[in-house]
Amino acid sequence: MGQDLAPPLLESLLPGTGSKLLTLGNIIVSVVGTGVLGLPFAFRIAGWLAGSLGVTMVGLTTYYCMLLLVLCRQKLASEGSLAEAKTYGDLGYRTLGITGRHLTETLILFSQCGGAIAYILFIGQDLQSVFQDNGFTFTSHAFFLVPIEVGLSSIRSLSALAPSSIFADVCNVLAMGIVVKEDIGQTMTGKFSFEQRTTITSDIKKLPFAGGMAVFCFEGFALTLALESSMQDRAEFPRLLALAFCGVTFLYVLFGFCGYMAYGDETRDIVTLNLQRTWTSSTVKVGLCLGLVFTFPIMVHPVNEIVEGWLKRFKWFKYLHADDNDSTRLGRIGTYVNRAILVTGLVVMASRVPAFGEFASLVGSSVSVLISFVLPATFHLKLFGSSLHMWQKALDFVLVFVGSVFAVYGTYSAIVGV
Repeated sequence: MGQDLAPPLLESLLPGTGSKLLTLGNIIVSVVGTGVLGLPFAFRIAGWLAGSLGVTMVGLTTYYCMLLLVLCRQKLASEGSLAEAKTYGDLGYRTLGITGRHLTETLILFSQCGGAIAYILFIGQDLQSVFQDNGFTFTSHAFFLVPIEVGLSSIRSLSALAPSSIFADVCNVLAMGIVVKEDIGQTMTGKFSFEQRTTITSDIKKLPFAGGMAVFCFEGFALTLALESSMQDRAEFPRLLALAFCGVTFLYVLFGFCGYMAYGDETRDIVTLNLQRTWTSSTVKVGLCLGLVFTFPIMVHPVNEIVEGWLKRFKWFKYLHADDNDSTRLGRIGTYVNRAILVTGLVVMASRVPAFGEFASLVGSSVSVLISFVLPATFHLKLFGSSLHMWQKALDFVLVFVGSVFAVYGTYSAIVGV
């Protein structure tokens, strides 16, 4: 079956060899993604106070649920009857059987596809804003990516693409810096008053929409077990995870707040679209797009593995693949065709998505909530059962109930729009 995606820096590591500093870097790289550039829009929807509290709550809950996954694996390992659960899918299988594996891997598949579509949306819209005089539409820019991504998907070693992921994160930081600079400039010139910004939205129905976008920002949940197993001293993982989440959550709140303060009701669902057409902002946008073009194959890698793992159940597919290395020429061609179909399908879906914000909220409200909150709490209840304290049971039940309700209503809210 498919494996969970390993973050770029982890690609070259063996289990148990990662230093504290490298693990901290891996956590940050795996958590921070393009969703952060939609946070100012979420603050516009929810209000700056509700947005700040919401992002903080999502960050704390994500951290807690990541620890639950580690505890569940440690529980299984202590029993000694089973091999260590290496992936989220393995943990689902050990906890809920084959149904748990199928459910977990299906959710990961949809989550990764959602992230890949978000990449396409981001690239297409930013390129259109930079080169708006060339006459090409968003759809045209998106379909230009198909041959490039099909070619990159044929690269077997993800480590060859690792620098681009770091490059994209550097561009993310630069984009965040430019937005903060814009906010400071607006404040210094007195172009807005603090009272003009919404504190808490008067329409409570909008909060789940903003909440879905906040959940979408905390990527990399399925990487928790890989991150923890990469450490030399696993006992230090909770402390490093807490340190990383404190820093990331603080920056998320600061960036969402500053972005909304800078642009107010004109804040776009991708805040870089608010930037003026200057040489600096255009360079950052193009840099972000280039980084995401080369990071896209990493995002869809687990999707390819899961889909091809399912296909290997069929005799005709097994015949085309003499071994795991796709040694037959026909097998390699079949793999490339399968990946080309996937890339094309994702681009087609992206071209039908109305807006980045609505899509990010939909993925965050549906798939991400289930992966990040509902499943970890369910696994924890299942494995520990009566040994849990009453408050731990109550907290797990709250996570399962509230997460499930939020998934249903948040999905509806994202589909209906704001």
